[in-house]
Amino acid sequence: MDAREAALRQAHGHAVRWLASLSDRPVPARASVDEIVRALGAELPDAPSTPADVVDLLATACEPGLTAFPSGRFYGFVVGGTEPAALAADWLVSAWDQNCVMRAVTPAYSAVEEIAGAWLLDLLGLPPDSAVGFTTGATMANFTCLAAGRDTVLRRAGWSVAHDGLVGGPPVRVIAGQDRHMAIDLALRYLGLGRPELVEADGQGRVDAEALRRTLAAPGSGSGAGSGSGAGSGSVPTLVILQAGDIHSGAFDPFPEAIRAAREADAWVHVDGAFGLWAAASPTYAHLTDGSARADSWATDAHKTLNVPYDCGLALVADPAALRSAMGLQGDYLIQHEHGDPIDKVPELSRRGRAFTAWAALRSLGRAGVADLVDRLCRHAQAFATGIDAIDGATVLNDVVFTQVCAEFGDDERTDRVLDRLLDEGAAWISGSTWHGRRVMRISVSNWSTTDEDVSHTLAAIRRACSSTIRP
Repeated sequence: MDAREAALRQAHGHAVRWLASLSDRPVPARASVDEIVRALGAELPDAPSTPADVVDLLATACEPGLTAFPSGRFYGFVVGGTEPAALAADWLVSAWDQNCVMRAVTPAYSAVEEIAGAWLLDLLGLPPDSAVGFTTGATMANFTCLAAGRDTVLRRAGWSVAHDGLVGGPPVRVIAGQDRHMAIDLALRYLGLGRPELVEADGQGRVDAEALRRTLAAPGSGSGAGSGSGAGSGSVPTLVILQAGDIHSGAFDPFPEAIRAAREADAWVHVDGAFGLWAAASPTYAHLTDGSARADSWATDAHKTLNVPYDCGLALVADPAALRSAMGLQGDYLIQHEHGDPIDKVPELSRRGRAFTAWAALRSLGRAGVADLVDRLCRHAQAFATGIDAIDGATVLNDVVFTQVCAEFGDDERTDRVLDRLLDEGAAWISGSTWHGRRVMRISVSNWSTTDEDVSHTLAAIRRACSSTIRP
């Protein structure tokens, strides 16, 4: 057995043992950073080590410091697990070691990306001719889509970002709901557009369509030179950002009315659907995304609701030319194809074969399996809401329309104590947050492997944490 095979066998053994432990291991990590550093050894050795020994040391030293994100009892963030076929495909991706940016160099990847992209557009109910770019995650998917939008609205105003940059150009007005995800602000910062103008939302985080219409009709600020000019709608290039799935409530913006208002102002409409866009794949929940297909771009993350391995964001743009104009590049040494290349749709020049894992998950689940996955996650969220509402002193604060549940336990102090006790016990991992000025327990049901039994065990752990925090 050569060194490579020995190292792979060692890694396989550790991976299988790790996955087998997920059903009954504590979900939080059990070791600190300092403890892991001591176990690994901080000094770089002078002499080489055998690959198998290195793998063994890495796995043995790090295992106590791993959080069981793939567990069916992890609900801390919108973090999916990894569907089995996608996990196996990801091992192949690493073994194949392809830089998947050019059709002529990696025809296998380009074929898989085309198929997976078409399947995704079909499942999500989006225009079939849209471009699909596979990014690192939802943040970069938002960045990619908004770059296409920024360049397009400026081009309509007679300005080329690619040629002239932003300085000296027309201001760009960006409007979003007040409960948008922070990743939107980050993407806008990357794009040189600054913070968006905020439109009021209802108690569940849904943007008020009439307030959006009024904002679009009023004078507004824009990013770039002359941003203080106060130009009104119709004269300022404008981006409108909507949301499919509020991070706290799971709520969806009223797409038909909001998009109609944006269209009247000739704005580019983008939908941030990091986890919620997948509602479209379920006949039961597709109504939540009604009207969203009329937007110009959409961002989502296949690692969340679809449960493929990190990393696999999806940037979807109705006009492929707009995406290619924003992301494409030229190079004398590149082998460019007349039909376009994966490199034309994403920011990275070096990238792994993300579409392989997405294809594997979709091929394994099929249309019915994806719908069942969405329905199952939503059913578990409803079970959490029902179970928590039955606990004395507990209140579910949101309308549970998708996969998110927010609850409080009397007051902020007790809510935090319940969360601390829950994490100390380790039966599940649930994070706290602040929503509308109140501390909440935020449950995100995102993992394909979560079972009814996992939900029951977690609810029992929440009840124990509540019992232990009752004042005498």
